[in-house]
Amino acid sequence: MDSQASLPKHVALIMDGNGRWAQSRGLPRTAGHKEGLEAAKRIVRAAADLGIKYITLYTFSTENWKRTQDEVGYLMGLIKLHLRAEFEFYKENQIRVEHIGDLAGLPKEVQTEIINAKADTKNFTGTTCVLAINYGSRDEIVRAANKAIAAGKSRLEESDVSANFDLAELPDIDLLIRTGGEKRLSNFLLWQAAYAEFIFSDTLWPDYSAEEFKKDVLEFEGRNRRFGGLENKKGAAK
Repeated sequence: MDSQASLPKHVALIMDGNGRWAQSRGLPRTAGHKEGLEAAKRIVRAAADLGIKYITLYTFSTENWKRTQDEVGYLMGLIKLHLRAEFEFYKENQIRVEHIGDLAGLPKEVQTEIINAKADTKNFTGTTCVLAINYGSRDEIVRAANKAIAAGKSRLEESDVSANFDLAELPDIDLLIRTGGEKRLSNFLLWQAAYAEFIFSDTLWPDYSAEEFKKDVLEFEGRNRRFGGLENKKGAAK
């Protein structure tokens, strides 16, 4: 990799392809989600090894409630058990856990596990892993605007909205990766992705490797980010 300064500070991932991975092997969709959890740990560890400060995983969207009751129940159970069981993984890699999404809309036991994971890891100093659970970007923007209005704001500035996001400290996305071959944002961090670089991988999420992740980060480092201006990363006029 290049110097630390050229690394993306915030990488966000749309982890797509669990169900198709399982179906292609004649397995139930739940098997894909279980294997997807192992992929998530693999990529979070790789991000920590690289020194990336924030990694956000699109874990469960506000639209995912439309899936079958069995699949939703399995996913909620997987989230609950993972948060409880992986403390040593977080400790070993100094991973701080955070959450974005409508916490109140989740089952009480899942809410409790999220709150406990955040508390247990709050002093870890490595990568912050943000779990987007019951998350939809439009929902977050509306909730943030309503909070600002409730605080007495009659006319909103950008800063009034962003200050009321679920995790106000979360920086804008530098690199957004979507696996599984689809090329859309699916209501994920729309505000924070305003100037993100995008990489769309055909790899199904359970097969997405640390090596491919590092290759994608390397591609990001070679991109010319102008943020609407006319200068490249090194400041040379275009």
